[in-house]
Amino acid sequence: MVLPSCVPGDSHENHRTARRPPSCPVEVRGRLPMNGFTRPAAKALARLLRTSAVGCCLLFAEAQAIATEASSLDLTVSDVFPVTRSDLGFNDDPDFLLLAQASPGAEIKKAWESALPPTDEFDWVQTTSGEWLKGELKVLYLGSLEFDSDEFGLQTLDWDDIAQIRGHGEKRISIDTPEGPVTVIGEIVVTKDKVIVKTDEGEREFDRSRLISVTPGATMELDNWSAKISIGLNFTRGNTDQTDLTAKINIKRRTSDNRFVVDYLGNFSRSQNTQIANNHRLNTFFDIFAAKEYFWRPIFAEYYRDRFTNIDYRTTIGAGGGYHIIDTPKTTWDVSGGPAIRATRYVSVQPGDSQKVTTPALVVGTFYDTALTKTVDFNGRYSLNIVNEESGNYTHHAIATFEIELTDILDFDVSFVWDRTEDPQARADGTVPKQDDFQLLFTLGVDI
Repeated sequence: MVLPSCVPGDSHENHRTARRPPSCPVEVRGRLPMNGFTRPAAKALARLLRTSAVGCCLLFAEAQAIATEASSLDLTVSDVFPVTRSDLGFNDDPDFLLLAQASPGAEIKKAWESALPPTDEFDWVQTTSGEWLKGELKVLYLGSLEFDSDEFGLQTLDWDDIAQIRGHGEKRISIDTPEGPVTVIGEIVVTKDKVIVKTDEGEREFDRSRLISVTPGATMELDNWSAKISIGLNFTRGNTDQTDLTAKINIKRRTSDNRFVVDYLGNFSRSQNTQIANNHRLNTFFDIFAAKEYFWRPIFAEYYRDRFTNIDYRTTIGAGGGYHIIDTPKTTWDVSGGPAIRATRYVSVQPGDSQKVTTPALVVGTFYDTALTKTVDFNGRYSLNIVNEESGNYTHHAIATFEIELTDILDFDVSFVWDRTEDPQARADGTVPKQDDFQLLFTLGVDI
């Protein structure tokens, strides 16, 4: 088979009407010949061009719709920046608006820094670096601020690092005046150099340097009181019948002006229907805070009874003062002392000895309380009494307690007690009580 020639014939008519095979190039006047394209390839190319054109139309339509929507937004330039349209030189609504701000203007920065947080729910504290903390003000005393931050938990801050305080609710504020400390109750605002208290009678203003303490205000007298009752109980039955009971009670009333404390410790044991221990100790004192570091103790007293150490009863009463070494919500450490009178009645004495003895005494003591962790506290109390020879020369009472928090109101306490009398009084039968008594106590305590 012979294919027709791809070369044009001699006749012009034959050239126009001659049938060319598919492989022959088509000559188009004024255009490049489409050499090398087959029919399927040409169709694919045409389809691609049509698809591209449709895509361009869709993109254009979408862009036009976005522009129309943007021009209909109910947003003015003044909603973003404190300027007007004329300041920006716009005659017509722009289709697109690109806003940029490299840094806040001086007025905006000043307005931001002077903005004050609301005090309808929280106390607010601002540090000297400008940060604000919200939470609950626990106490301010001796240059330290205890603040329970809503975000960071309990924090102890240096008073020198505090720029402002904006208090929520009533606070008890103690102010140092030439006549002595005074207490003001109201809403507090502390600035760089002023303390402003909003009271029912009006607004009062003091110098910041005269501020002694700030504590949450008590709306009722009951809010000033707290108590803890701890009980330890042990029963043994079988070859040995024994019952042991230990009780500890602590009652405290504290305000920014004074504090009143009552402590009780008692032990009772019975074995085989025979009493083998029965002692009771009751301490109380009342303090008046005279200044940031000092306090007066117009009265302190102790009652003690332990017939097994030949003491029918012993009472001590005196007055003195003390010094706060540390006094923050986390740690308290006081030392105190003063003269006293002690009266002792013994169960029995040797012939010729007085059964009842009264002596002047010098009482020195210390109390330490600190939070070791969030759930473990430690406190210790030591009291030394220097007396005459008939009363034992000197006696001391020491108790150290670890309080482990189990729930919000329930603690497990481990206490160590050491009582000592340097020269115990001999009994009528000639026996002499031992100098030292030790106790290890395990109790459950309820905070009230």
